Amino acid sequence: MPQLNKDTRHPITLTLNGEEVTGHAEPRMLLSDFLTHEIGITSCHVGCEHGVCGACTILVDGTVSRACLTLAVQADGTTIETSENLASSDGDLSALQQAFKKHHGLQCGYCTPGILMSLTAYLKENPRPSEEEIRDMLSGHLCRCTGYVGMVKAVLDYCENNPE
Repeated sequence: MPQLNKDTRHPITLTLNGEEVTGHAEPRMLLSDFLTHEIGITSCHVGCEHGVCGACTILVDGTVSRACLTLAVQADGTTIETSENLASSDGDLSALQQAFKKHHGLQCGYCTPGILMSLTAYLKENPRPSEEEIRDMLSGHLCRCTGYVGMVKAVLDYCENNPE
């Protein structure tokens, strides 16, 4: 039986926020660690390492994914979007980010990138959610600071003021 060599590093090439990037990962390295430590992404936060807090949420091939539950080697060849990709290249906030700012949908900001990525995917599927649907979607994220009120107001405002 072959032995696993923990010192082996595998090349990982993926499209990150529209640009092809390559890094190297040990066999058991989590995607969250790869993005943060190998690539330099700052928005993929790890709050629980169990997939329950949502702080590490990213989009993998357009699908919401918890980076703390995904091995880096599984991401080879995929397209990944993080919240760094939401603002324009000149730094202008997206309409959803502006709504969060307007309605104080964040305080410390630790969970915000993951929430914004979940909302980005969710609002593509359901561009006019009810308040109850928004709260249900947000239940997949833990935020200790806001109480979610500002987030819900931000999403409702965003949906009201932005065409599908």
